[in-house]
Amino acid sequence: MTIRQLCTFYLDDLFLGVDVTQVQEVVQTDHLTRVPLADSTVAGIINLRGQIVAAVNLRECLQRSVREIARLPLSLVVRWDGAIVSLFVDRMGDVLDLEESGFLPTPEIVDRKVARLINGAYKLPHELLLVLDTERVLTHVKHLHSGSRA
Repeated sequence: MTIRQLCTFYLDDLFLGVDVTQVQEVVQTDHLTRVPLADSTVAGIINLRGQIVAAVNLRECLQRSVREIARLPLSLVVRWDGAIVSLFVDRMGDVLDLEESGFLPTPEIVDRKVARLINGAYKLPHELLLVLDTERVLTHVKHLHSGSRA
């Protein structure tokens, strides 16, 4: 039996997960600098203990509604291609240990534009966990590498 560990989080009504080995940390974002003329999938940049990190607007990538909030969202900081990148999420879930045998293809009902950013799913007792393909999300985001090398 092969076990897969996923770091889970919520974005709007979606329950999502990424492989725990990709996650560096989760931090509360206290300041975001907008980048003029950046693609709408780039929320801006954040300063993570002196390192400039690109912040991805995951809501835009997954075609969720824009949500005005009083405080900035949480930053799920992931490692990707020698860089670190912040994915803005609404709230964190738990780290789940899931059997690889329970991994299912992305459900047909998921919008095709969103489905291309999802690796598959796990049917849990009370909800569906969609596994985010961070590589596809981050290559989808234009000009992400510049300025975010680890």
